[in-house]
Amino acid sequence: MSNLSDLARKRVAVAAYYFVPGVVFASWASRIPDVKQMLHLSNGQLGTVLFAIPIGQLLMMAFSGILVSRFGSKKMLVLSELLYVLVLFCIGSSTTVFHLILSLIAFGMMANLMNIATNTQACLVEKMYGRNIMSSFHGLWSLGGFSGGIIGAIFANTLLPIDVHFGTILALSILIIAVGFRFLINDAMAKAEEEDVPKFSFKTIDPILFLLGLMGFAGMFCEGTVYDWSSVYFSSVVKPDEAFIRAGYVAGMGAMTLGRFMADGFVTKYGPARVLKVCGGLILGGLWLAAALPYLIPATLGFLLVGFGISSSVPICYSIAGKLGTIKASIAITIVSSISFFGFLVGPPVIGWLAEATGLRIAISIAACLGLMIAFVAAKVGKRLS
Repeated sequence: MSNLSDLARKRVAVAAYYFVPGVVFASWASRIPDVKQMLHLSNGQLGTVLFAIPIGQLLMMAFSGILVSRFGSKKMLVLSELLYVLVLFCIGSSTTVFHLILSLIAFGMMANLMNIATNTQACLVEKMYGRNIMSSFHGLWSLGGFSGGIIGAIFANTLLPIDVHFGTILALSILIIAVGFRFLINDAMAKAEEEDVPKFSFKTIDPILFLLGLMGFAGMFCEGTVYDWSSVYFSSVVKPDEAFIRAGYVAGMGAMTLGRFMADGFVTKYGPARVLKVCGGLILGGLWLAAALPYLIPATLGFLLVGFGISSSVPICYSIAGKLGTIKASIAITIVSSISFFGFLVGPPVIGWLAEATGLRIAISIAACLGLMIAFVAAKVGKRLS
């Protein structure tokens, strides 16, 4: 009984470390209009400034896996998450564009390191549980995102300054981080788990990692599309009443959150390959439905299906990578997440370029083919995914 409750505490602690960055990122996103106004940025200038976050992530990609492998996921997770919330406060305190850009680069760097460390801890907990629980951890990030968005809306509507808002998030986050720290998996235990794992070498990288990354790339490409283009699609193509402009976004994000809490049971019952094939089919069908029938109800239903499709694809790929055993979990997750993240980075601008050349409906239809790719790859390497 004590072992079970100790394991449950570890799971809750890791879940809390997923929840906090969800709140933090949504807090920043909810105040972007206020930062834009505060620093008198044009739309073009804001777009350039926002690119600082993926630049930070790209700068850190080459080092995150090495740092987690060298110093341990527990230490790196606590350090990166503390710095992440501290940088949020720096963002809110920015008085110049240069200060803001530096803060956002640091924000992206800590997000990447935290991503590797958190998913490594989650893989270790999942191994100890002996069943699939990775998607539920990612569901906590999404839930944190919703919570942070609501908190941000409340602070914005009450006209409280950004530094007060971000300072409150900083204090609450530090409290959660401090309480959860002692329940994280010790780095010594993690090293014992991997003592028989061969040393990393580019010559011995398991090719399955690149296929997992490819499926993650497709999933995050479509996730970025929902984040950045669903409301634009509704406003410019569907053209519903003003109150329903964000219907596609809400449907997609709600389904993604719910799907992540449901996915682990499906993976346990049907296996990751089958679930990935269904995810790919949902993405394909959902985007095609929204593109073919650009009316409020079918388009909303389409983005709902896409949300369910993208909910599990990336968590499943991370989970499989962390359990391969051919290289350290932190390195495996770094490879898969680095490839996957490029989808999130290039997805929105590629959709924009395609929309400029062909129209947004055709651009969405083309993006749907990535769902087909997920299903195809999952079918081809199904046995390796089990």
